[in-house]
Amino acid sequence: ASIWKLFPSSERRTLMSEKKVIAVVGATGAQGGGLVRAILNDPDGGFTARVLTRDVNSDKAKELARQGAEVVAVDIDDPESLKKAFEGAYGVYCVTFFWAHFSPEKEMAEAKSMAEAAKAAGVKHVIWSTLEDTRNWVPLSDDRMPTLQGQYKAPHMDAKGASDHFFTDAGCPTTFLRTSFYWDNFIHFGMGPQKMPDGTLAITLPMDDKKLPGSAAEDIGKCGYGIVKKGDEFIGKTVSISGENLTGAQLAAFFTEVLGKEVRYNSVPPDVYRSFDFPGADDLGNMFQFKRDFEDHYSGSRNPDFARSLNPSLQDFKTWLTQNKSAIPLE
Repeated sequence: ASIWKLFPSSERRTLMSEKKVIAVVGATGAQGGGLVRAILNDPDGGFTARVLTRDVNSDKAKELARQGAEVVAVDIDDPESLKKAFEGAYGVYCVTFFWAHFSPEKEMAEAKSMAEAAKAAGVKHVIWSTLEDTRNWVPLSDDRMPTLQGQYKAPHMDAKGASDHFFTDAGCPTTFLRTSFYWDNFIHFGMGPQKMPDGTLAITLPMDDKKLPGSAAEDIGKCGYGIVKKGDEFIGKTVSISGENLTGAQLAAFFTEVLGKEVRYNSVPPDVYRSFDFPGADDLGNMFQFKRDFEDHYSGSRNPDFARSLNPSLQDFKTWLTQNKSAIPLE
């Protein structure tokens, strides 16, 4: 006890009032990294970040540790490893990455393990990064879009939506955070402006004139932090977010303005998009068709003003594009 005499009383109080730990799955990824940085950038917010990563020696993990985060090794496929990583945490942010393996079953198994580990650890607030199960709108018997992998319409969405019940079944106090299209896909996923046969640049989407809700991946994590700071307000609720809801033509107009080169909107039918030669084209074609055909629900439930109430620094598309224009690959 005598060591406390070495500290002024104000510092003593600070040291003794422990911050609430938020354990973040996928903390070196887009969403999780945004949440960790939001916590670290708010030193008086009452929270501290625990980075959960498979590779504690990665450059991203080391950088977050340097900034003040606790870094813990976790194997998301090992329930015991997850339970240990969640121990002592006030909250956990749970996210899966379908595109690492393209397996809905693996994604659902990971979600189930996270839900059970959160319950076992006595976590007070779980945020589960999820999406709609499109089969609730387009049953497998509906041939408007093909059924994929035998039992899904948009596997990467359906697996997340179908996993919501794991958190409810486990009795976890959960906020279901429905995200939206990453604008970062225009950088990393080959969805940015591409050169057409006639030499012009175009973005290609099967959305007709319907709006596509989107956001910066970083802002999803920041909205997650906004939810954490609200305490119990959103526990048991589904929260849907977006930075801005724009048509393909509006997106192309912003590309033209910010890049200083004409970019047009190449609207194609979903069947054409599904036929493109890249992994997951059929899944994404179905995803875009769902967002197009059910715009009233999908876009209608994602109000950027609400997302801004959680994250006051929420970026609109032009702001994001202006900051990232040098990273957009132009083919």
